[in-house]
Amino acid sequence: MWRRLGVLDWIRIGLLLLGLVFVATGLLPLREAEESLGDIAPLLVFLVGIIVLAELTKEAQVFDAIAARMAVFGRGNYTALFVLCTAFASFVTIFLNLDTTAVLLTPVMLALAPKARIAALPLAMTTIWLANTASLLLPVSNLTNLLGMEKIGLDAQAFAGRMWAPQLVAILVTMAFLWTFYWRRGERRDLRYTPPVLEPVGDRVLFAAASAACLLFIGALLAEVEVGVAAAAAALIVVAAFAVRDRARLTWNLVPWQLLIFVTGLFLVVPTLSRWGLADLMSGLLGDGHDPYRTAAVGAGLANAINNLPAYTAVEAVIPGARQDQLLALLVGTNVGPVVTPWASLATLLWFESCRRHDVTVPMGRFLLTGAGLAVVGLPLTVWALVATS
Repeated sequence: MWRRLGVLDWIRIGLLLLGLVFVATGLLPLREAEESLGDIAPLLVFLVGIIVLAELTKEAQVFDAIAARMAVFGRGNYTALFVLCTAFASFVTIFLNLDTTAVLLTPVMLALAPKARIAALPLAMTTIWLANTASLLLPVSNLTNLLGMEKIGLDAQAFAGRMWAPQLVAILVTMAFLWTFYWRRGERRDLRYTPPVLEPVGDRVLFAAASAACLLFIGALLAEVEVGVAAAAAALIVVAAFAVRDRARLTWNLVPWQLLIFVTGLFLVVPTLSRWGLADLMSGLLGDGHDPYRTAAVGAGLANAINNLPAYTAVEAVIPGARQDQLLALLVGTNVGPVVTPWASLATLLWFESCRRHDVTVPMGRFLLTGAGLAVVGLPLTVWALVATS
């Protein structure tokens, strides 16, 4: 087991151990540690449920079937395929979390590329950019949203009511950059692609059960069921189906222990650092004007420097709950902004691993420059949409 651990795994474990050291030495009082971990308990339940649901949905070939039919429906027209791919990636991100798009949708899209003789890089960039920029609309779309829900004080429908315009702008700007730098004919070279031959799913019962579980989860969200309960219920449905039809697929590897360790460690380390000077630094960066554009820029800058989860947690700690618009602007910064560096979001790190496993080369210079352009243009426009509809 220890030999299979990668660099990212050791970083996550180290973060948790550092947090435990802070508690053991009293740098973080035990009561504050208990309160911090109590706050994220529902988040951890959601994480396990949504990842298990997404993993087994992929194993049931639901994503594969949708991607293949999408390519067939495009009939060889790249413009049609582009619109369908961006819609699919946005939908998965919004309802099934950005990590689902980065981890599970990416290999599906990369597997589609050789079947339809499509360049892999445009498909890969579509998944990772929209995994980040399409994660504003619902609390479940991004862990940062879930972290901020209690302090922001909005339920899921009210949150969507505030974020629909920023989300729309963020997706449209992302589409414009994707087309300009990755999808237009000068970049992809081919005029048309070859629609793939549709293949039957391996097990129709599992396919139906996984599809029903995903629809149940989405319906539960719209009915304002608590996200942890909704994710757990949907996951139990598909787990039960696999227990009957293909029990060998039910392994402990389905449990996202890496994410659980990372989030737990994060919520021990960041509160400790905030007690010992980080909060003052964040207050200085934000200034006294409560400027939403500055708040979003600080969130995006920190996300690209240290990762969006600790960035959001650190900055949120110094913003009073009464400043709802400023908290929402911070979410824009930590969701839309982390498209520059490979470590800016956990989804991007996982996406790079997926590309490496599929032998897809991502030119780092091009990734950094186009991502910087998207952040510089997309961030102020998305904040503008938030301010204009407040």
